[in-house]
Amino acid sequence: MLRVGLTGGIGAGKSAVSSRLVARGAVLIDSDVLAREVVARGTDGLAEVVAAFGDGVLTADGDLDRPALGKIVFGDETARRKLEAIIHPRVRHRAAEIEAAADDDAIVVHDIPLLVETGQADKFDLVLVVDVPVEVQLERLTTQRGMTEAEAKQRIASQASREDRLAVADVVVDNSGSLEELGRRIGDVWTTLRQHSGHGPDTKR
Repeated sequence: MLRVGLTGGIGAGKSAVSSRLVARGAVLIDSDVLAREVVARGTDGLAEVVAAFGDGVLTADGDLDRPALGKIVFGDETARRKLEAIIHPRVRHRAAEIEAAADDDAIVVHDIPLLVETGQADKFDLVLVVDVPVEVQLERLTTQRGMTEAEAKQRIASQASREDRLAVADVVVDNSGSLEELGRRIGDVWTTLRQHSGHGPDTKR
């Protein structure tokens, strides 16, 4: 099994990369998906979040109100760390369960937005970083996600710097161009991953 840590700044396009790796046969463990799962309605994770931040982080239906929680934690490092202490251990436990169920020779890609921030780079055989300039992040966040420039800058600043991510990268994917360009780059990345996993060259291009 080859364990790959996939990361990149907000707006870098990790989902576009991960979906193309899955199409080539990778097993994906998406930390964002798991982070939602572990605080779903009725979980002990959600109960602990409410105990820490109050009933104001719940919707009328009893689900987690993510925008309300986001306003509390983004820009407040103490609050963010409190939230991470609740969510991250649960996500890692669930990720370990999914990985254990994968084939022994699988290429398992862990999509972890905060891989650098949480000090997990050395836990993987390879670290794959999706990289774009900060200006591209800002443009995508304001045009595609409807953030104001100030909100986008705050979200970017709350993550590791571009330089810190590149410092832990074994493989860098430049995703500042078109999806067609990305597709060609993923072909090369997949060949590299297969070589590291011992499978040799891949003919599925």
